[in-house]
Amino acid sequence: MSKLYFCAVAALLAAGCADVSKYTSADANASAKTRMRACMVSEANSKFQAGSLFTKTLSATADEIVNACIKKLALQSAGISEESQSTAKNIINNLQNLNLGVNN
Repeated sequence: MSKLYFCAVAALLAAGCADVSKYTSADANASAKTRMRACMVSEANSKFQAGSLFTKTLSATADEIVNACIKKLALQSAGISEESQSTAKNIINNLQNLNLGVNN
């Protein structure tokens, strides 16, 4: 994806563009490019809200966002996104419970 596009999104977020919701979602029937852009805007917005959008170089942040979206879209495409999220939560809960049992 274009660094210029990423810069434009970052500029919108930095300018305080409050409502980016229309750019952060895409219909399931949308093109892969449209879904990728929506994911990247969503990821950039999340990083901005968390205060971590500008903590790394532009290239490093762009790579991080692109890689996160590629993974998300691949899981969605494979139909295992929700299942993976649920499984990860179960694993974390089990490890947390195991840890609590050891510390008691």
